[in-house]
Amino acid sequence: MKNKGKDYTIPQIDLSLEPKNVSEEFKYLYRYTVVDGGTGYLGHPDSCTVNGDEILTFYPEGHGRGKVLAKKSVDGGRSYSDAFKNPPKSWEKSKETPTIYRLSFTKRNIKDKLILICGNPKWPDERESVGGFNCSVSDDEGESFSEFELFFAGEFYPIVAMSSLTKLKENGEFTDKWMGLFHDRNFVNYKTVLSFDDSGKMHWSRPTPYFSRYREIEKSTQMCEVECVRSDGGKGDELMLITRSNSKKVNSLLSFSKDEGETWSYPVFAPSSVNGERHKADYLNDGRLFITFRSIERDAKKVRRYSEKRFRGWYSEGWIAWVGEYDDLKNGREGRYRIKIAHTYLPGQKAPKRAANADTAYCGNVVLSDGTVVTSSYGIFSADEKKNGKYDTDKGRLKRKTFIASKRIRTEDIEKLLEEEK
Repeated sequence: MKNKGKDYTIPQIDLSLEPKNVSEEFKYLYRYTVVDGGTGYLGHPDSCTVNGDEILTFYPEGHGRGKVLAKKSVDGGRSYSDAFKNPPKSWEKSKETPTIYRLSFTKRNIKDKLILICGNPKWPDERESVGGFNCSVSDDEGESFSEFELFFAGEFYPIVAMSSLTKLKENGEFTDKWMGLFHDRNFVNYKTVLSFDDSGKMHWSRPTPYFSRYREIEKSTQMCEVECVRSDGGKGDELMLITRSNSKKVNSLLSFSKDEGETWSYPVFAPSSVNGERHKADYLNDGRLFITFRSIERDAKKVRRYSEKRFRGWYSEGWIAWVGEYDDLKNGREGRYRIKIAHTYLPGQKAPKRAANADTAYCGNVVLSDGTVVTSSYGIFSADEKKNGKYDTDKGRLKRKTFIASKRIRTEDIEKLLEEEK
């Protein structure tokens, strides 16, 4: 597949730097909350709500692998504190970025569960890995979690498990099964179905490749970290995949299923407005989609003008959110607008610029009951450098630390600012 890089044409509002004389009602948009300042490298968060609008955010103490850490906000993302006094001991040896999901049962009288999932890939500097993926479950709205339970050890080596977990339908009605997606180092993408027996025991079906029909496309684009979105505000009968094209030589791919993920349509390129990596999609209260991702910009003119590595063929504008309709993507339209949420600093940058550090934008997103989006990500959000020496991290020795930041966004306020810019 060939795909020429193009620029997006929809508006993008930059929340990296607070303008002079900005109205008081909008100042919160330009200010982030530190979830965890860390001491070196923190990465890859995911979030869920509990007890209504309380927020739990999980992330690894390192780049992907590392002890699972957690913070909790009881004030809508304005502040965070430690989530657990005694987290599960097995979380200390996690090997991959955690993902968190709420499981709501419709066919049986079972109260909601939360499930935290971490894969066990074989990292390049490791000779061996246990493989499979670990699951930790909460039955009490995140007050406590079980120790990890390992599935498919030595058989699969998942990366970002589960990049998505989608409640399934049978005969047009939701059932108590969920489709989980992950990939391996060969960019083979797998699906597995989660269910529970009458005793409450968790079961995962044997993972199977679901994109084999398009294996050459999957392999050449290096398809991975797929998000799955259900149509019609999450209640429809169609599923849409949004992929990360890790080769960065083509845009992200879109593919659609009308049979609950059994088969998928021939993939098409996503609009440049949503091209990027590690998409996380949530429906707003008005039915539109709010999708965060790591921007990958491929337009040749922009690359020559902004990229810190002009001959690489791409650059990143960092932590981006896209707002639009499901049908915009379905029909190849660019959507409504984009938001640069906060700047992540490249080496040598002293102030926010167009080009940003691409090591960001795995996100934990929640939509609160009043419609406020709280989005959290990791990155180098400060130009401050350590005064004595550098930070030792598993990404090398860095002058600046990564940490977890959170921002509250009300899309109606974004739209007021966009009107003012016209």
